[in-house]
Amino acid sequence: MREEEEIVLQVKGLRKAYGDQEVLSNVGFTIARAERVAIVGPSGSGKSTLLNCLAGLESPDAGLIKFLGRNLQEMPESEVTALRRGQLTSVFQFFHLLPTLQASENVEFPLLLRNEKRTHRRQKVEAVMEEVGLAHRAKALPSELSGGEMQRLAIARAIITEPALLLADEPTGSLDQSNSRRILELLNTLAERHGTALLIVTHDPIASSDCERILHMLDGRLEK
Repeated sequence: MREEEEIVLQVKGLRKAYGDQEVLSNVGFTIARAERVAIVGPSGSGKSTLLNCLAGLESPDAGLIKFLGRNLQEMPESEVTALRRGQLTSVFQFFHLLPTLQASENVEFPLLLRNEKRTHRRQKVEAVMEEVGLAHRAKALPSELSGGEMQRLAIARAIITEPALLLADEPTGSLDQSNSRRILELLNTLAERHGTALLIVTHDPIASSDCERILHMLDGRLEK
């Protein structure tokens, strides 16, 4: 059993509906520091809605989300935004890269928002770009990258702040087997080295089997 002080995310009784359709029904679980958890289930089972709620992008209709001991729903929007720039980061399927910035500038952007020193920013960007295998594409615009390269770039941007929790929606979805393994190893290193907790929504059996726990979602519920 994980110690209480190690809990990064606590979810209890989470519910969300769109009109008459209940998308999340009494969802609850916890994730500890450095733990790797996968959520699997068919399309339409509520996985992406759950991630949006956990990231503070949508509000649940009921239930509790505590991040590092604080109730996410009770935090001012400005504090939730600040969390998403550092301690609570996300990688979604559409990447949300800034089209006018070079690859390295996209990765650097969260550090700019945190007013980190220029020398420190550049060192971290170079190291992360090397880790995801994109050092040679540092000056490319997102439009010049392949789908797999954009996926790796989005992951680089998400991990550069060494977050407490990384939420990832199909992080290996655009990658071949070799690059998928590279990204999974990188995420595992992030968890081990920096204590980052990982919550991964995936259809990839390799990605899910790489996690310590697998949660199965069906019709908005986590199956026991």
